[in-house]
Amino acid sequence: MYNKKVLQYFKHPRNYGKIKNPDGIGKVGNIICGDVMRLYIKVSKNKKGEIIKDIKFETYGCVAAIASSSIITNLAKGKTIREALKLNKNKIIDSLGKLPPIKIHCSVLAIDALLEAIYDYLIKNKKIIPKELKKRHQRIEKEKKIIEEKYKEWT
Repeated sequence: MYNKKVLQYFKHPRNYGKIKNPDGIGKVGNIICGDVMRLYIKVSKNKKGEIIKDIKFETYGCVAAIASSSIITNLAKGKTIREALKLNKNKIIDSLGKLPPIKIHCSVLAIDALLEAIYDYLIKNKKIIPKELKKRHQRIEKEKKIIEEKYKEWT
């Protein structure tokens, strides 16, 4: 079901853990599939602009969720905020060599976690939120409320 690269990132996740005093935190999850992700970023400035200096994750989920969380940290680390905003689920899937179709949502959750961490950073620092990021955040919040309402006895 999973290729060697996915299993490698699952068995030996990169950048696993928490960042003390992170600049941004992305918290996402899907109660239906059970995956929950937290992604932490530390941002610094250099001549290219604001870069993701450090990034870590904590994920409770399946093989694909952990592998997707791990690979997104590799893809985003060292990138500017602007570059990180361009990452998408296809970049995760390509970097992992493939995911089973039923597990594609794990790559979406990993991207959502990164985007939510960036959103959190921008809000905390009173910076301009790009239109697409604002729309994505609103979608994530809307989906979260729908799931919480539908499964309120479980949350």
